[in-house]
Amino acid sequence: MTSTETRTDTDAILATLDEMHAAIGAGDAARALDTCAEGTVVFSLAPPLVDGTGSREGDVAALAGWIASFDAPPRLAHRDPTVHVDGDVAFVHTLSSMTGTKGGEFTLWFRSTYGLRRIDGRWLIVHQHESVPFHMDGSFLAATGLEP
Repeated sequence: MTSTETRTDTDAILATLDEMHAAIGAGDAARALDTCAEGTVVFSLAPPLVDGTGSREGDVAALAGWIASFDAPPRLAHRDPTVHVDGDVAFVHTLSSMTGTKGGEFTLWFRSTYGLRRIDGRWLIVHQHESVPFHMDGSFLAATGLEP
């Protein structure tokens, strides 16, 4: 693979993440899930431990319900993503932020890792993992006040 191919792949992969974030910010759950392959595994910040109902319609309804739980759709962004590409498989790790209003305006920083596959020439998310560090002082409270 040439460095030009890698750069083109990296741009396409980051465009996939940007599209997911833009769709969520527009309140469009179906469009957001169009960035994902069938059977995508999602470990998101919200319970349960693994997201996904097993059906596209159920997944769209669940994501739409989450988006609707905010006063307006939340805005997501990533910072300084690192992309690793090898053939038709890639992963990205990044710090992400979510800004929204739910009982007051907030911005939450968290860690994200995405696994993607090139399927029919298009980069699609096949795995998404989000996490927030926890205080290890015995309280085990999420460290939601961290910023990069």
